Amino acid sequence: MAQFDLIVIGAGPGGYVCAIRAAQLGMRVAIVEKRADAGKTRLGGTCLNVGCIPSKALLDSSEHYRNATMHFAEHGIACGEVRLDLAQMMQRKSKVVGSLVDGIAYLMRKNKIEVLAGIGVVTGPGTVQVTDPAGAAVVHQAKHIVLATGSVPIELPFLPFDGTTVVSSDQAISFPKVPERLLVVGGGVIGLELGSVWSRLGSAVTVIEFLPQICPFLDADVAKELQKVLTKQGLTFHLETKVTGLVREGGKPTLQASDKQGKPITFAGDAVLVSVGRRPLTEGAGLEAAGVELTERKRVKVDHDFRTSVAGIYAIGDLIDGPMLAHKAEEEGVAVAELIAGGKNTIDHNLIPNVIYTWPEVASIGLGEAEARKLGRPIRIGKATFIGNGRAKAAGEAEGFVKLIADEKTDRVLGASVIGPRASDLLAEITAVMAFGGSSEDIARTCHSHPTFSEVVRDAALALLGRPING
Repeated sequence: MAQFDLIVIGAGPGGYVCAIRAAQLGMRVAIVEKRADAGKTRLGGTCLNVGCIPSKALLDSSEHYRNATMHFAEHGIACGEVRLDLAQMMQRKSKVVGSLVDGIAYLMRKNKIEVLAGIGVVTGPGTVQVTDPAGAAVVHQAKHIVLATGSVPIELPFLPFDGTTVVSSDQAISFPKVPERLLVVGGGVIGLELGSVWSRLGSAVTVIEFLPQICPFLDADVAKELQKVLTKQGLTFHLETKVTGLVREGGKPTLQASDKQGKPITFAGDAVLVSVGRRPLTEGAGLEAAGVELTERKRVKVDHDFRTSVAGIYAIGDLIDGPMLAHKAEEEGVAVAELIAGGKNTIDHNLIPNVIYTWPEVASIGLGEAEARKLGRPIRIGKATFIGNGRAKAAGEAEGFVKLIADEKTDRVLGASVIGPRASDLLAEITAVMAFGGSSEDIARTCHSHPTFSEVVRDAALALLGRPING
């Protein structure tokens, strides 16, 4: 029986970052991970192995392919016939993932963190049983335990995954060939990102969404613009449409659905991606037996400092309330390690960015316009488009806009949305301003390099203040 200061169950972004920070603070740390391939433990969780990283590798590769087939000629680049080598694209994706998995293993060694391969089960306060792939079980003791087991795709009872024609995002990053017709159930982040990948590679993509807006967490202006841009790129959208079942015709799936008037409608395809969200992975970790309470939504119940109902046991990331985002889990992992070491929790969950890695990208933070008005906040809004930006024009990336929301009286920035080139990077400036309680005046009076995409952020601030320069 080994004894540790901290055992982390789950080696995804939240778990491995928590382990590293705890080791930096002088703790003896172990991390438990069940994911393995060919006998090798695969650290990094869903995000690195079958989520964030492989999907972004495919997004970048497919965007290169789309540019080569549709846009290079505009720049005077004659490529001749462009041929898709999907096997090579998948090989590159796997190489990117593999190098990062190896990198995390190196970080574990560097920080003297013991990796326990197998399934971790909490057997009581301060004890974790780890069953390795061979079936051998060892009980370890720890002063503190952090649950970081993440989440899994939601499976609809009438659309069970079969791994080939009805798939989750786990399989949709590894189709052996481009589906001629891809049906995407769910117009959220995952569905739009992977739908974009396969659309660029030649698939006819149809997105079926139950709600009247794609990505309902987005500002309505941004969601409308994103749908317009993606429609222009070739995706087809059916909103306020409820999928009710599936039949197979000639071995291929056909979705049964009803539109907003209740009229039956069918969608024939070659593959179906079900992307209606994810659920916390709470089963199999011994939480119920250990007395760890869950919420009504089946997430682990924690207090402000991530403590569960059992002393010495904490939970972070997708297991607890809040958006299921890798960077949220990382911040919570750092916070827990520092709390255990006697520090304080400084996370502001209102300042967790959201990003959709379509092209153009979408990024948002804080309050949207409708949310601010619903709260009764007196606000001012500033909006600037990329079409008037010199760098965007030169790059041929002039779609989209930046939208800032500030308090009417104090000018404090309350929220922002960006749809446009490198939106994920542009949002960082706004996030930093908000973290320091800054104003739109602060952004407007900050010198931005010219020509850059970032000037549109400044233009939005100037528009909010009533003194636009480029619009």
